[in-house]
Amino acid sequence: MSKSLDSIKAPVAREMEEFEHKFRASMKTRVMLLDKIMTYIVKRKGKQMRPLFVFLSAGTTGTISESTYRGAALIELLHTATLVHDDVVDDSDYRRGFFSVNALWKNKIAVLVGDFLLSRGMALSLEHDEIDLLRIVNTSVQEMSEGELLQMEKARRLDIQEDVYYEIIRQKTASLIASCCAVGASSAGADADVITRMKQFGEYVGMAFQIKDDLFDYGDEEIGKPVGIDIKEKKMTLPLIHALSKSGWLEKRKIISLVKSGSEDPAKIRQVINFVKKSGGIEYAKTKMKEYHREALAVLQPLPGSAYKSSLIDLVEFTIERKS
Repeated sequence: MSKSLDSIKAPVAREMEEFEHKFRASMKTRVMLLDKIMTYIVKRKGKQMRPLFVFLSAGTTGTISESTYRGAALIELLHTATLVHDDVVDDSDYRRGFFSVNALWKNKIAVLVGDFLLSRGMALSLEHDEIDLLRIVNTSVQEMSEGELLQMEKARRLDIQEDVYYEIIRQKTASLIASCCAVGASSAGADADVITRMKQFGEYVGMAFQIKDDLFDYGDEEIGKPVGIDIKEKKMTLPLIHALSKSGWLEKRKIISLVKSGSEDPAKIRQVINFVKKSGGIEYAKTKMKEYHREALAVLQPLPGSAYKSSLIDLVEFTIERKS
């Protein structure tokens, strides 16, 4: 049984609270409309997993410093920018139960807000000569865009192989958690080998995290995102990819045409879900998720023991046992 998020946060609770104040202050602007939108964005923050990975990684590998706060802020700014832009691209009215920026203030304003967040993040790094941190996070943002485009390119034909799927989630999801852990280590004064180790750790965690997200689509949990949402959006996830790889040509063609044509029909979605369950797709994805989980812990193992490291291990457990 994984620990609660509050107990995981315990070693860095004070820093996380201080970060919250510093982050709000860094969002202040002279433009009233922009200020209003920034306040709205800060208010609807989720579990704060990204800053948590930054602070725990810093504590595990060295000393939490002012640089750690700036690194966490940089990740939050650049990641929030990508989410605001994503909502415009997807024409999405909601983001985790809140109205999206584009739903409340229209697309043009949302795009400009995303641009502002990106430039604010860069300015924050440049003002304090945090070029190493900027380099780590910039690589991640670039990879996230590439992963998104690769997924869109493949979604048209619905012919994703398992290796391509791993590349997509490595870029789209894992690169961000990898950059959180690398930024934490870099800001704490760790040497290059340890920074690389933490980046690898974060990547494995991110892979496990995304596969867990894929599993929610099949209703294995009572709560979480709505069942069948990935199928509706014609996203090829690991349970479906594996199930298709195990089926004959005729069945494969039938399922792919169901995904292509019946994305709004609950009965057709249910058919796809039943096919995946029957073909062992769920069990296979769970096995892969656990493999990444084990690899993440193995990478972390040689680092010295501490309360921070224990919490980081608990946070990995939390990401793969979460219910939403």
